[in-house]
Amino acid sequence: MLLEGKTLLITGVLMDSSIAFHVAKLAQEQGAKVVLTSFGRTMKITSTIAKRLPSTPPVIELDVSNPEHLDSLAQRLGEHTDRLDGVVHSIGFAPQGAFNFLEGTWEDVATAIHISAYSLKSLGVACLPLMGEGGAIVGLTFDAKFAWPVYDWMGVAKAAFESTSRYLARDLGPQGIRCNLVAAGPIRTTAAKSIPGFEAFEQVWDERAPLGWDVNDPVPAARACTILLTDWFPATTGEIVHVDGGVHAMGQ
Repeated sequence: MLLEGKTLLITGVLMDSSIAFHVAKLAQEQGAKVVLTSFGRTMKITSTIAKRLPSTPPVIELDVSNPEHLDSLAQRLGEHTDRLDGVVHSIGFAPQGAFNFLEGTWEDVATAIHISAYSLKSLGVACLPLMGEGGAIVGLTFDAKFAWPVYDWMGVAKAAFESTSRYLARDLGPQGIRCNLVAAGPIRTTAAKSIPGFEAFEQVWDERAPLGWDVNDPVPAARACTILLTDWFPATTGEIVHVDGGVHAMGQ
């Protein structure tokens, strides 16, 4: 019961194959109260999938590109809890044009950076009124040190995302709030399926990973997110924990 008595806001639960779904499941199993977010047409899907969790959590609407949603988030969360102990950022989007590096337009790139990087700051600030010392923000990234095949401007957005996490760690640290990321290997989620050519990762990752890698298993990454939300890493912030079978450490 590592999260007993804690309340968490978890974004990005769309299907039960998503990492965020398994973070919510593990968090509940470890004693946490969970609130989910979704928006638009996916609200109904998230509400349905939420029923597959050990306990059905409330789902509130949040479009991270909508200032009104962000400004009212703490107030709307107040209908379910008087505090937040942790926030999980599992949000990413890029228009199809952003997956062509040389031809991607600024409009497509700007959307990718806004939704996939700037939103970490937006979400963190929106939750601050309910967070205090001991709070934790955890985000999901895909190692941005490399120029990956097919990832293109989404890779640039993830680099911005990782930098944003470090600055959040700097600015929220004095308030006792940690900000860390989990760099997961490729997982066959709904988001991954929207990336053209994603199979390029699937084909080689297991071969390169010294521990091996299962693209259908989101649980290892979810466990890392969950443990970062607990009090077991009280002096760790600005960190990126790799859960990729070891690929990040290999030269070939």
